[in-house]
Amino acid sequence: MAIIDCVSWNPQGNEVVYAYKYPENNLSTYTQLIVNESQVALLFSKGQLIGKFGPGKHTLSTENLPVLRSLFGLPFGGKNPFMAQIWFVNLIDSYNIPWYINKLPIHDADYQTNLPLLIDGQYGIRVKDPEKFLIKMVGTHNIFTQRDMTAQFEGEFTTKAKSTIVTYMTQNNIGYKGISAHLTGISDVLKIQLSDFLSDFGIELTKFYVSNIDIDTTTEEGVKIKEAIATQSSMSITGHTWQQEQMFGTANNALNSMSGMGGGGLLGGLMAINMMNGMGGAGMGSAMNPQFQQPTFGGQANAAAANQGTNAVGAKMVYCANCAKKFPSTSEFCPNCGNKYRPCPNCGTDNLEEKTRCVNCGTPLAGAAPKCPHCHTQIPQGCSFCPGCGQPVIADNNTCSRCGYTIPPTAKFCPKCGNKRS
Repeated sequence: MAIIDCVSWNPQGNEVVYAYKYPENNLSTYTQLIVNESQVALLFSKGQLIGKFGPGKHTLSTENLPVLRSLFGLPFGGKNPFMAQIWFVNLIDSYNIPWYINKLPIHDADYQTNLPLLIDGQYGIRVKDPEKFLIKMVGTHNIFTQRDMTAQFEGEFTTKAKSTIVTYMTQNNIGYKGISAHLTGISDVLKIQLSDFLSDFGIELTKFYVSNIDIDTTTEEGVKIKEAIATQSSMSITGHTWQQEQMFGTANNALNSMSGMGGGGLLGGLMAINMMNGMGGAGMGSAMNPQFQQPTFGGQANAAAANQGTNAVGAKMVYCANCAKKFPSTSEFCPNCGNKYRPCPNCGTDNLEEKTRCVNCGTPLAGAAPKCPHCHTQIPQGCSFCPGCGQPVIADNNTCSRCGYTIPPTAKFCPKCGNKRS
């Protein structure tokens, strides 16, 4: 078996190799050892480390390997053979190593429910203690790549990362809506926890980043949650309610169904509108009224906010018809502008005094001031003359007391507003 005169290692390929075992072990005290930059060479013989060499050209002699004499009894001078294993360890800084965790369940502080999270990022490492790295991490491998390394500590790495992320979010009451603002803090905490773990293998964690935390849509549950959050955000922006969303969907399905049966176009639209109106006056009004409650994704606190608020006695929040600000339905006047609350008897919506029908559901309103039949000015109750044109107010049952429209002699109700003839 020939004696190796020169030993070196030049990594080939695109994959990062952290450790390489030279295939031959027949050496001599004249063997030249060439160690490249960012490398260190370690010699093992009979199970123990006999030499460690940094970058440069070295001659394996008893001068720089005095332990050879004790192991083999080699004299000075001459080409004295001996057996040893040579390991090359790569000391380069590796960046942009990807990592991710999926299906991480966490009880979210914003939605008060369990969310499956997907977390990903990058980290960088370098070998700090080559001897410890070879013994504890590489073992019996002849070539140890980046893929081998990440696979070896993946299980414990993932467990520690999951535990740290859940603990950090729970202790700091961080919810899904604001989690992006805490990526740096989570990254710093994870780096501390994982640095201690990797140092036991002779590895230094140089960089660690959490790039993204989002809903894991690789599962059916995650897809549904993602869609629900998107729907809630859409309703919050446009101002419509869950009931309205369902009603719009029902009407759209009806239109599509009628279109498939040849009943599309204007006729299909009219039939869908008639179907929606046929769902019940009060029920339809309630569904289209934004003041009424809607389902939420959270607990009691979030439900109260999403339902637009109710007090201890069950009063709903309504919008003032004058200033458009909310106030409890138990108030007689708007606390923001002082306008008198004039509720619809059907849906509770506030209406201005001049309105004869509810602006929300169309229900006729009682107590609307009549209009002058000449100039159609609102006539306050108790006035004998019109404040607009000065004409006397004629009390006859041919003029509608609500809207001032002239009622035909044979009609029992006003054809314009539906008010019963007085």
